[in-house]
Amino acid sequence: MIRIAVDGMGGDHAPEPIVKGTLMALEKFENIEITIFGDETRMAPYLKQHPRLQVVHTTSYLEMGEKDPIKQYRTNKEASMFLAMQHVKEGKAEAVVSAGPTQALVVGGHFIIRRMAAMHRVAIAPVIPSFDGRGRILLDSGANVDFKPEHLLDFAIYASIVAEKVLHYKAPKVALINIGTEEGKGREFDKETYALLKASKDIHFYGNIEPKEVLTSEADVLLSDGFTANIVMKTIEGTAKGIGAILKREIKSSLSAMIGALFMKRALKRFKQSLDPSEIGGALLMGFNGIVIKAQGATQAYGFYNAIRQAKEMVEVDVIRLVNETLDKKEAKKA
Repeated sequence: MIRIAVDGMGGDHAPEPIVKGTLMALEKFENIEITIFGDETRMAPYLKQHPRLQVVHTTSYLEMGEKDPIKQYRTNKEASMFLAMQHVKEGKAEAVVSAGPTQALVVGGHFIIRRMAAMHRVAIAPVIPSFDGRGRILLDSGANVDFKPEHLLDFAIYASIVAEKVLHYKAPKVALINIGTEEGKGREFDKETYALLKASKDIHFYGNIEPKEVLTSEADVLLSDGFTANIVMKTIEGTAKGIGAILKREIKSSLSAMIGALFMKRALKRFKQSLDPSEIGGALLMGFNGIVIKAQGATQAYGFYNAIRQAKEMVEVDVIRLVNETLDKKEAKKA
């Protein structure tokens, strides 16, 4: 049985979508047990009895606009997010899912669950939309800005294992986001990273790609530093919202457009779904001694259900063990 800890109070609209998404996952997957941490009084209107659901009551939780997560960790260890992470540290769960503030989740991961010995940095790795509908892993999307090329190689190895074992991509390709496709492009850091990725036998290196190729590239893992990849991710999100707003405006602009939209209803629905982050669920915080999934702050029940599904699938294939084994072999070869 896969055991998952859920932060019931994290997110813009918690606890309703968190509790409802949790119950959806329990109904869908018979091989999971969930412990949800949060204010039982506030969660009660949405909770239902379930043999594989345990509720741990705490009135403490983290606000989404939290400015000082380190202080919160030191003074507020009863917060629902930190209690859920402690559950993983104590071996009572294999994964934690939260829609709470990202930096608090990163801080809690470092202080509670701890970083894998083989990983020297942690990365935020969401699955972003793609033209072919399969999705692409983008990292690091904001956990760090200061990297060494070796850190990006570790991320590439981890993400390649997730792409192959969880997303079922055969021989997943890794691309480096850069200002041009040529080998000599970019900062000195990019050039060094390119050489390291190209020489690695643990990944399938595709080469450089430009940001304009992010949604259409053949590569399955898109790699960059936390500053660049975060801008790429937010640009995609903003563009999707902007295109949606323009479509609505143009459809409402005339009677003929509204009639045309009726004929295109199915196509427009598929278009919306292809850019909808709730279809994916959340982002993996890559590098901790346990699966940590960050659901969107504005998640609704379906999106949170998918975040739990992600956690379940990563535990099922034992991602952390596979990464540790691969990175240990890499270090042994260097020695």
